[in-house]
Amino acid sequence: MVDVVIAGGGPGGMVLGYLLARAGVEVTVLESRQDFDRDFRGDSLHPYTLELLDQLGLADDLLRLGHYKARSFRFHTTKASFSVAAYDRLDTPFDYVALMPQARFLDFLAAEAARLPTFSLELGAKVTGLLTDETGVVAGVRHRRGEIRCELLVGADGRFSTVRRLAGLPARSLGATTDILWFRLPRDPADPPGADLELYFGPESYLGVLGGVRDWQVGYSVAKGDYARLRERGIEPVREFVRARVPWLADRVHLLTDFAQTTLLSVDISRVDRWYRPGLLLLGDAAHVISPVGGNGILMAVQDAVAAANRLVPAFRHGTPATEDLAAIQRDRLPAIEKVQAQQVRVERRSARARARGRGAEPPAFLRRLFAIPALRAKGARDNAYGPYPPRLDPVVLSAP
Repeated sequence: MVDVVIAGGGPGGMVLGYLLARAGVEVTVLESRQDFDRDFRGDSLHPYTLELLDQLGLADDLLRLGHYKARSFRFHTTKASFSVAAYDRLDTPFDYVALMPQARFLDFLAAEAARLPTFSLELGAKVTGLLTDETGVVAGVRHRRGEIRCELLVGADGRFSTVRRLAGLPARSLGATTDILWFRLPRDPADPPGADLELYFGPESYLGVLGGVRDWQVGYSVAKGDYARLRERGIEPVREFVRARVPWLADRVHLLTDFAQTTLLSVDISRVDRWYRPGLLLLGDAAHVISPVGGNGILMAVQDAVAAANRLVPAFRHGTPATEDLAAIQRDRLPAIEKVQAQQVRVERRSARARARGRGAEPPAFLRRLFAIPALRAKGARDNAYGPYPPRLDPVVLSAP
C-alpha cells in the first residue's frame, strides 16, 4: 500500500510525483513504456515551468542540458511577417521558452525524484485494471507487472488514458478540424539566427517550425480527413510548401523522402466533465486534451500538478484526501482550461471557415497592426508563458513533512 499511484510518466505525472514525494507523501509512478523516449512529443518548457523548477532548486541543473532558447513567436503570412509574442520583454530570468526533448526533461525529473525516499518509478507497467473496495471506491490498480494498492490513483496517462476509460469518465470533444504532420530537418549554421517559434501560412495549410539544438521540428497542417488523400499525392506537396514558404529550409527539404519519416498527430480538443471519482483523479490530457498549437499542453499539465499538490499535501498530512479535495482540484483548474480550450476552438473554427472559402488558414490582416504595438507583443508572450490564472506553489508543499 502506498499513498498515491500516478499512472503516466509524462510532465504532469512526473512533476506531481516529485512534488508529493518531496513533501513526504509515498508515491509510485507507473509508466507504460520502458523509457521516456517518444518522438514529436511536446518539447516546450515555458517560463512558468522554469520558474517552478527554479523554486524547487532544479532549474540550473536542468538548463545545463542541451536546449534551445526561443525568445519570440512569429507569424509569416503571404503578405507580411510579425511577432505575436516577445518573451524577452518578460520580467523574469527565464525570458524565453526552453525547447528541450521531452525525454531529456523526464529523465532529469526521474533522476531527481529518485533521490527522494518516498518516490518510486516502475517502467513497463501499463495499467490493465482498477482495484475497488466493496463500496466501489478506487483502491489501487493492476498493471502488467502486478498490482498495487493506494489511497489515491491519479490518471495522468495522456489523451488516450486507460485510467479514464476504466473509470468510466468519458471525454467530450469540443471540435478540432486540423491534424499535424511532424518531421525533422537538420539545422545549418547559416539559418536565420532569429528563427525561434515560427508559423508560416499558405493557401491551404500552415507550417510550424520549432527550433532545436541540432535540428528543426516541422509541423505541416492537414485538414481532418485529408491525410489519406495527401498520402496518395505523395510527399512532394509537403516539400513544395516548405520550399515556397520557408525558403531558408529549401536546400534540405529533399531529405524528406517518404511519409515513413513523418508522424501524424491527430489534433484533439476535448474535456472530461468530471475529473474524479472516489479514490481517483484525472489530470493533464487524461482530463482535458489541449491542441499542440501554441505549445500549451505541457504548461497546463504542470499547472494541474501544482494545483493538485497544493490540495493533496495538506490532505495527506491530516489523513487521506476526500472526494471533496479532488473536486476542489478540478474547480481550481477548470476556469483556466475552459479559457485555453475556448480560444483554441475559436482558432480551429476560423481556420475551417477560411479553408472552406479557399483562403487557407491565414490569420486576419488586422493582427499585424495590433502586434506592431510592443505592449501587445509583451502581453502575447505573458499569456503564453503563464497561461490564464496560473497557480502558485503553496509553501506547505515545500515545508518539511
